Formats: sequence, structure tokens, C-alpha cells
Amino acid sequence: MFILTRKPDIRRIRSPSRTRHRATRTAVCRTRTGRWIYRTVTFAHPAATARSKGTTVQKILDAILADDLDAVGSLPLPETYRGVTVHADEAEMFDGLPTREKDPRQALHVDDVPVPELGPGEALVAVMASAINYNTVWTSIFEPLPTFGFLERYGRTSPLAARHDLPYHVVGSDLSGVVLRTGPGVNAWKAGDEVVAHCLSVELEHPDGHDDTMMDPEQRIWGFETNFGGLAEVALVKSNQLMPRPKHLSWEEAASPGLVNSTAYRQLVSRNGADMKQGDTVLIWGASGGLGSYATQMALGGGATPVCVVSSPEKAEVCRSMGAGLVIDRNAEGFQFWSDEHNQNPKEWKRFGAKIRELTGGEDPDIVFEHPGRETFGASVYVAKRGGTIVTCAATSGYMHSYDNRYLWMNLKRIVGSHFANYREAWEANRLIVKGRVHPTLSGVYPLERTGQAAHDVHRNAHQGKVGVLCLAPEEGLGVRDPELRERHLREITRFRGV
Repeated sequence: MFILTRKPDIRRIRSPSRTRHRATRTAVCRTRTGRWIYRTVTFAHPAATARSKGTTVQKILDAILADDLDAVGSLPLPETYRGVTVHADEAEMFDGLPTREKDPRQALHVDDVPVPELGPGEALVAVMASAINYNTVWTSIFEPLPTFGFLERYGRTSPLAARHDLPYHVVGSDLSGVVLRTGPGVNAWKAGDEVVAHCLSVELEHPDGHDDTMMDPEQRIWGFETNFGGLAEVALVKSNQLMPRPKHLSWEEAASPGLVNSTAYRQLVSRNGADMKQGDTVLIWGASGGLGSYATQMALGGGATPVCVVSSPEKAEVCRSMGAGLVIDRNAEGFQFWSDEHNQNPKEWKRFGAKIRELTGGEDPDIVFEHPGRETFGASVYVAKRGGTIVTCAATSGYMHSYDNRYLWMNLKRIVGSHFANYREAWEANRLIVKGRVHPTLSGVYPLERTGQAAHDVHRNAHQGKVGVLCLAPEEGLGVRDPELRERHLREITRFRGV
């Protein structure tokens, strides 16, 4: 077992020096004796047509593309791989800037990093594609705190976890790919299996986690609170993060639902969240976005009536294309829930509630699907029906919420906090994708080298649905194994593309 005793200095890892087709990078590497060294790595420039045919990573990719999955487990592991990282010595680079002005493109790097040692109950996965979530945006702008504190605390829990405490953080909480190796004690998965991964990393050594693993005190989000995430060519996961890859989807489509689909399932459908039932009216903020687009599909599929809140006519049309009939364009309606930076405007809450009743025939929402946070939370509490539920996560517009408690307490409403999903909830959410009941909401795809731009788009809300990233996959559209199921749902699978 490898125990890190001296951390490499990330400041010595430099951006590539480039020629026309080649580039060199000083990368941190681990020798077989466990010593950290710095090595100059020469690799194909992103502008070149392909990675060198002789590299170990390329041989793995060739086997996957040739559908020779049985051979994957016999190929040697690479010593290093490319991963999207943030650097500990840059954690203060945005100090003093407003959140809006912090640019993920400045903080996200593509570095060559060592392949981590494989431990019991773990798997190494060749990552064909990944996707951007808000936790990658938060990581890249070091808000609310730099993630290196998470890695340091995790590293103190065991010698094996010490691998994660590094001066760089390989980020990303989604993947689709192929299992390369499994550690001792893994029996359900083997090298060559095509998989997706959910992002719950949990130790399960405490009794609190055995009723609901999200309650385990050592529960973490992989690629955010742990290292070796999915925005990379290789990822390290616990084997109980793995799930079957939907066979009718391409690699990038299969990677995109993971975090948001599972989060929406727990938040809206599960008994641990809002416990939605047929006939419920569900107010969904950001209904065409990465999280809201899955909530909209689940509400429609579960016999509820979604009221979709969006910010443009184009986003309203996306919701209608999913089958939603009740849509509010908040910008067109001119809703301003805050009079100024410090004071909310209850008259606007009332006007918003009246608009909802106009659309629903006089009904207030049974459930408010909340994730914008500070900007909308006061309105959410106000408009929920008597005895209704406001279920909240993420808080992408701000964590400090304020609301008029009279509308909560005197009308017997509930606020439920919801965070990601346990393994069963994630599996059930993925099962909906596998069966073609819920569909990816992928709107655009970037190469690994442009992950910073992808995260910038999400940070600026210049996207619809999810934004994907190609890791090992050389182009979009690869990996489809069930063309008949795909053909039946092609319109739904591609409806977000190019929006």
C-alpha cells in the first residue's frame, strides 16, 4: 500500500510548451518505489490528429474502439494519464472578485498525473466521456471553499485515503467508460465491463449509513470531495459506484445524466425527498437546466403536473418539447423578487403565486423543486400550498436563504434538504435511462482540452441541460449498442442538442 509522505509541489507543474504537433509538460509522477518525481512528458498537441499510437492509453482506446473488451484487462496500465485539475497554490487567485467575475478557464488545467494505486473495493475506469456539473464550477472558482480542505480531511481517515490528499485535484463527478481493473473484494464487476458511475463515495463503516447511505458520516461526493474524478482519461471509483451503461446511448450521452438525474430522483421521487405522487402540482425552477430538465421528465412520467420556470423563450420551448404545458418565463413576466441587495419584495411573491394559479386553474404547488437558492427561496416558501413541501439542494445563486417564516409555520409547510442520492436511488434513476423512460438532456460537447470553456458556459448559464466532455472518445456518437431502442427515442435523446 502506498502512503504519501511528501507531497509534490504543484507549482513545478507547468503548462505545455508547444511545437506545431508536439507538446511537453512537466508532470508529477510516482516511481515503483512510491517516490514522487517530476518528469517531462512529451505528448501529441491537441491540434494534432491523434495521440501517439504507441502509448499505453492509446492501446486501451484502440481495444475499446475495436470492441475487443476482453483484451482490456490484459493490457498494461499507463503510468500517467491526462486529467482536468485545479491547483492548491492557485486557491486564492480569485480573492476579492465577485462570483460572477471568477473565470473557470483560468483555474482548470489539463495535467499529466500518476495513475492512483488501486485499493480494495475499488475500480479503475477508462473514461470515454464525462460532463460538467455545478460542483466542478464551484471547485474551479474555489467557492464556497477550496476543495483541498475536503481532500486533506479525507486523507486523514486512513492510509489508503491519503492518496487523495494532493496539491492537485482531478475533478469531475460523471463518467461513462470501461472498467480497466478491479481491486480485491470486487466480484460484481470485471475488466471490460461498460459502465457509468454515480458520485456517492461512502465508507459504510458507521451504523448511520446502513438505512440510507447518504446519512453515513463518511459520505462524500466523488470528484468534488475526493480526488481522481471523471474529467480525465482514467478515474478511480468505488465499485459500488458502478452501474450498467445504457446501451442505446453514445458515450457522451450516457455520461451526462449521472449526478443530476440521481439528484432529481431523490429530491422529487424518493421518500427521502418530496415523495411525489400522481396528481401533484410541481413547481420546477430552472426547468430546462441540468437538474430541472430531469425533474420535469420525472414529473411528467410520474403523473404530476410540472409548472416550469425558465428565463427565456428558447428555454420555454425546450420545456414544451418535453411535454410540459405550464411554463413561466420569469424574465418576460418581469419578476423581481428582491427590491435591493438586502430586501425581498413580497408583492412580487404574490404576483408570482397569482401567475401559478392562473396556469393551474387555482392550485398552488404541492411541491417546489428548489435549487437556485437565495434568489428564489423566499418566493418558493410563499407559493407552496398549505401543507406543501419545498425540497432544496445546490443553492446556485447563493447559500444564505431568507424567507418569511409565517408562511411556513402557519401554513404547515415543510422544507426538506436533499443531497445527491444513495446507491439504490442512483440505480433506480439510471434504470429509467436504461429503459428509455427518461432521456439525456445533452446540449453540447467539448473536448477534454476545453473543459474550462465548458465550465465557463455553465457558470454563465449559457447552456441548456447538460454540457458533455469527451475524454478518451475521439468523437461524438460512438458506443451505441442498441440502435433499435435508440431509433424509437431519437427525437427525445437529441432534443436538447444545439439549443
